[in-house]
Amino acid sequence: MDTRALVEGLRFTDTFFPSGGYAFSSGLEAAVQGGAVKDSDQLARYVEDLLRGGMSRREALAAKLANQAGAHGVLREAIRVDRELNSAKIGRESRLASRQMGRQVIKIAVDQLQGEAILREYLEAVETDRTPGHLAVSFGLTLGACGWKGEETVAAFLYQTAVGFVSAAMRLSPIGQREGQRVLGQWLPLIDRISREVDTHRPMCSWSPVQDIYAMRHGQLEWRLFRS
Repeated sequence: MDTRALVEGLRFTDTFFPSGGYAFSSGLEAAVQGGAVKDSDQLARYVEDLLRGGMSRREALAAKLANQAGAHGVLREAIRVDRELNSAKIGRESRLASRQMGRQVIKIAVDQLQGEAILREYLEAVETDRTPGHLAVSFGLTLGACGWKGEETVAAFLYQTAVGFVSAAMRLSPIGQREGQRVLGQWLPLIDRISREVDTHRPMCSWSPVQDIYAMRHGQLEWRLFRS
C-alpha cells in the first residue's frame, strides 16, 4: 500500500476518530447483564460468533463493495449496498447506531478529503434521505477514496469493531487492558481470514441470533451505560 494512502486512511480507523462509537456496545451491555458474557473467554466466543456468522457476510461484504464504489466513484452502487445493508439489519437499535456513526464518518471524510466527489455525492444522498448512511458503507467509501483495497478495508473495519467490543467490555466487566489485548490478539487470524474470503458475488446475509437478541434487549434494561 502507498504510504500516503495508508496514513490518510488510518485516521478513520483510529479510536481517536470522533465517530461516536464509544457510546455504543452493540448489545454487549445487555449480554453482560444477562449473564452471557462474564469473563474474557466468554467475550471472545461472543464476538467470534458475531464476526463469523453475522458480520462476515453482512458488514464485511458491504464495506468491500462500498470500497469498490469509492475507488471507482460509482454512487449508485454505494446507495444500493447501503439500502441492502439497512434491510439486513433486523434490529432497530443496531440500525440506528450504525447510521449515526456512518453519518459522522462521511461528514468528516467530506471535510477532510475535499477532492473526492463520490464522498460529497454520498453525503448529499444521506442528508436528503435517499440512502441510510450506514457505518460500513461510509467507512468503505472513505477508505476506497483514500486508495485502500477491499481486503485492507474489511480488515480495518473488523479490527475497529473488535477494538470497540474490548473497550466496552473493559467498562462493563472485570477485564483489564492486558487481558483485552490478549483477546484482541485471538481474533486477528479470524479477521484476516474473513477479509480475504469475502465474496462480493454472494447475497448479503447474516446469522448471529444471540447477538441480535441482546442488541434488541438493550433498550429494555433498567440501567444503561451505553446507548445500544
